[in-house]
This record gives sequence, C-alpha cells and structure tokens, in this order.
Amino acid sequence: MAQIQSVSIWKDGVEKQASEINLRIVADDMQTSCTFYYELKEGEQLDVDGNTIQGQVLTAGNVQMGGTDYTSWSGSNADAYVYVASKLNIFIV
Repeated sequence: MAQIQSVSIWKDGVEKQASEINLRIVADDMQTSCTFYYELKEGEQLDVDGNTIQGQVLTAGNVQMGGTDYTSWSGSNADAYVYVASKLNIFIV
C-alpha cells in the first residue's frame, strides 16, 4: 500500500476521495510481461469508539507492464507503485 495525492472518484452516486493505492501481481511470465491488479481506496478512518476502519475500495483494475518497461524493471515494490501510478496519472506522496 502507498499513499497517493488525493483523487476524486464517483462511487454509488457520491464523490469520494481516494488517498491510497494497493497493488498485487496477478500474472507474470518472468520474461516479458506482468499484470498488476490495483485498488484505489479511501484512507483509514476512525469509528465512534476510536477504532481504525479500513478505507473502502473506490475503484480497481489491471495495468500491464511489458517490453522494455518490464525487462528494465528492478522488481522492487516501490518501482512497481511508481510505474502503475504513472499509467493511472496519479501521484505517490
């Protein structure tokens, strides 16, 4: 999970703010490409008793990395987050 610059997302008839991104690799051929599953989420919130509640997933999808992007990728999580964020036109903070 990484913090992102807040972005507005329309969900269930209400404008909400996504402030986190979560990534998972869902496919990787270990040679030429991989596919990341992303979720843009609200940040954690506190309930009336002060307990932490995980933010709701506002949108999700897949981003594929291939070609020279894949072959030059270091394999690090940080670089994966930067790559996916750039494809979604969002910014890691």
